[in-house]
Amino acid sequence: MVKYVKTSLSILFILLTVSSLSQNIIPNTKIKNLESEFIYTNDVLNQNNFYIISFWATWCIPCINELDAIVDIYEDLEKDNIEVIAISTDDARTKKRVRPMINGKDWNFKILLDENHDLKRVLNIVGIPHTIITKGTKIIYRRVGYSPGEEIDLFEFIRKYE
Repeated sequence: MVKYVKTSLSILFILLTVSSLSQNIIPNTKIKNLESEFIYTNDVLNQNNFYIISFWATWCIPCINELDAIVDIYEDLEKDNIEVIAISTDDARTKKRVRPMINGKDWNFKILLDENHDLKRVLNIVGIPHTIITKGTKIIYRRVGYSPGEEIDLFEFIRKYE
């Protein structure tokens, strides 16, 4: 019985450790670009750059408000070599709304599609907007939700991190 408990605890510890490690990096996951071509996250994330990655959907008003607000500080972000990537989580029912929405916006940053929610699932993202700051593939900050002015907090976090 004691051996069983020790083995079970060891397995639980290993699983928790592996699970927590996966939360600290963006895994090399297949997603689509706007041309519906599959790409891998490692092809997009340069190890030396900072990224603000926003998971959003066309039906999510706070998501759209956050991305619209990021546009206002985007020039400053680019000057500091901070890239913004907006990853749509629209599924088969709503993905047809993505292109018309971004065509009507002034979003100059990279837009990617996570239609099957593979990346969202592996990162344990439940609510959106879900915003992540990374240094390369290493996750250094996460936030769920958006309130006006929080886009400035993202920029300030990166400045303090450096």
